[in-house]
Amino acid sequence: MVPMKYSLIPGYQMKFWRVLVFTIVWLGLNGSALAVERAEIEREFQRWLINTVAPRAIERGVSPSTFETAFTGVTLNWDLPDLVFPGMAPAKTTEQSQAEFRAPARYFRQNGLQGAAAAGRDLSLRHGDTLRALERKTGVPGRIILAIWSRESAYGRVPIPHNAFQVLATRAYGGDSNDPMGELIAALEIAQAGHVPVRAMKSSRAGALGQPQFMPTNYLAFGVDGDGNGRVDIWGSQVDTMASIANFLMVHGWDSLRDWGYEVRVPDTVSCALEGPDQGQTIAVWEAMGITRVSGRAFPQAEHSGESFLMMPAGRHGPAFLVTPNFYVLKDYNRSDLYALYVGHLGDRIQYGMGDFTAPWAGANMISRSNIFKIQQGLQALGHDVGGVDGLPGFKTRRSIGRWQGANGHGATCFPDPQLAKAIGG
Repeated sequence: MVPMKYSLIPGYQMKFWRVLVFTIVWLGLNGSALAVERAEIEREFQRWLINTVAPRAIERGVSPSTFETAFTGVTLNWDLPDLVFPGMAPAKTTEQSQAEFRAPARYFRQNGLQGAAAAGRDLSLRHGDTLRALERKTGVPGRIILAIWSRESAYGRVPIPHNAFQVLATRAYGGDSNDPMGELIAALEIAQAGHVPVRAMKSSRAGALGQPQFMPTNYLAFGVDGDGNGRVDIWGSQVDTMASIANFLMVHGWDSLRDWGYEVRVPDTVSCALEGPDQGQTIAVWEAMGITRVSGRAFPQAEHSGESFLMMPAGRHGPAFLVTPNFYVLKDYNRSDLYALYVGHLGDRIQYGMGDFTAPWAGANMISRSNIFKIQQGLQALGHDVGGVDGLPGFKTRRSIGRWQGANGHGATCFPDPQLAKAIGG
């Protein structure tokens, strides 16, 4: 039915209908064009699987039957972000939403930490013998194994819904920069070995597998048959999951004689720009500067002779830490300061019943990745080493901010904010 105000004006009514019909036709034609484009891209994707992926897989010992089982019914996953398939116009890059790139206070939500610690204590009792055996073998404390397991999959309770072959093939075809072809071939090698049925190989949308969220190449390098049944099942076996996490950390250099780190007080006389794994000092040197543990206790004697490093993930807006090389082993699992800090802190909560950090995350609000890009570009143009212009506030970006602030008469905070983006990035 035509709205009354149009029915009173016949000429306008005719114009209204012409516009409406034109709009419907335009949308239909463009929708059809999109469907045709996608159909052609899907056909090219299938040809690419046969002509490009299959020969490489066969070279690695993957049988045609395994390949066929893995890819029967597999199409592109059009919901994965920031991918451009051959024949498509570039897509707009989305802001990073992964938790490791958000404001620190959101990452350390207390309700989540309390629940994870309580569940971890229950599992430490249930799997006590296994965890103690793993610690004797690898040197990695059970609390650290549990904390990684918690962070990656909530001890296996978080659903891992995606078909690993679809995700990895989509990413490889869509131009992902993180060697997705190598990961795709590795996933096919896992399937060929028969550790789990092909359809049980579930992944995250990044292609990370199972409860410890190993990329396929990490599965092949570090996966362990912890329960001795001849298979490395990081999807269904809790023991295999824990053993694989411990093995990863051991191989990457975990030092059983040292902890991961300690929350400290950093006086104003100590520059936050001293942060970073390339500016290590002994505990004695840090103490001489006035840095002390927030607990008031002395640092363990075993720590005194080894290097420790200042780590301030929110600059002057949050807690500060002296961390050991083990902290950077945790970063080998996930290249995020917040991730490594979360794992160490949750492990302490599980074993020692520790509470919140003493210092709050005050003022470290979320800043958009695009604004961090601007800050990094501006600092780099001034000769600072920001560790790459990637929109992520890593330690090189944080301390470069502090150095710029100090040189320009600002109080050094060593953390990005929107005002800084205007001052440095323009």
